[in-house]
Amino acid sequence: MKIAGASALLAFVSATALAQQNPPSFTDQPQGYKVNPLVAEGDRWYLRRQEGRVGIKASAGPINEAIADYDKATADPHFVEARWKLMRALYFKGAYTGLDEDSKKAVFEKARRIGDDAIAILGSSLEEKGIKGFIEFGPETLAGALKDRSDAAPTFYWASACLGQWALTVGKVEAARKGVADKIRSYGLTVIGLDPVFEEGGGYRIYGRLNDQAPWIPFITGWVSRDDALKYLRLALGVNARNFANRHFLAEALHRGDAKEQAEAVALEEGVVADAPSPQRLVEELTMQELARKNLADWK
Repeated sequence: MKIAGASALLAFVSATALAQQNPPSFTDQPQGYKVNPLVAEGDRWYLRRQEGRVGIKASAGPINEAIADYDKATADPHFVEARWKLMRALYFKGAYTGLDEDSKKAVFEKARRIGDDAIAILGSSLEEKGIKGFIEFGPETLAGALKDRSDAAPTFYWASACLGQWALTVGKVEAARKGVADKIRSYGLTVIGLDPVFEEGGGYRIYGRLNDQAPWIPFITGWVSRDDALKYLRLALGVNARNFANRHFLAEALHRGDAKEQAEAVALEEGVVADAPSPQRLVEELTMQELARKNLADWK
């Protein structure tokens, strides 16, 4: 990190020290919101997460720096933004830095705990407003009650994304039996209710992918539906037709269908492979291209 001038460096160090000793509370962001210096530094490192990559494998250096800064910022017991950004950084580390299975499981276990903590904070903020029964809220009611929280959509989105990855480390069936699929379902629907275009159709993408990938278990995940998988993945594609994940996930769901759907799946994956990845999401989109190439080879 380079900061021009000794005075600027001193100001940053002083602000960081104060933030560590008495981090500001950011329970209500819209008015009077101030940038936490730890989160700001974490953001700078997160934006550098592509640096040092080897092929589709990201270097752990920049993302570890981001994680360290966000982690320190969670010292504030009410600071939701630090927590969802920590989940986002942990997701990147677990998914893209080439960790072994045990290390990956540990990363997503930590992300799962952070997600539970962040959502509990949101629940407390509702109770402070006299809204009781947070746990019993359905996704639609919950989304309506949290509309004024700019940190709500990213919290539920990254909590669901990290839960999905954690489920893969423990096994889909075991995770479903522990209620993880139901929780991801609720979180995804909450994101849709809060902001259907967040993360380029992220709520639709989560809910559609869940219906495509979750095991159907009587009395546990009886709601799993291929029709819903296709419906919501198409809704995600409608929000952003360029998004690599939107296309790749829809392609995988379609390819389990009839000949017409399989042809559409091939066309979608060919489009993913042909497109230039975004420099801002280089590792993520290069990984999607690799998965698309593998599917095309397997589908021949």
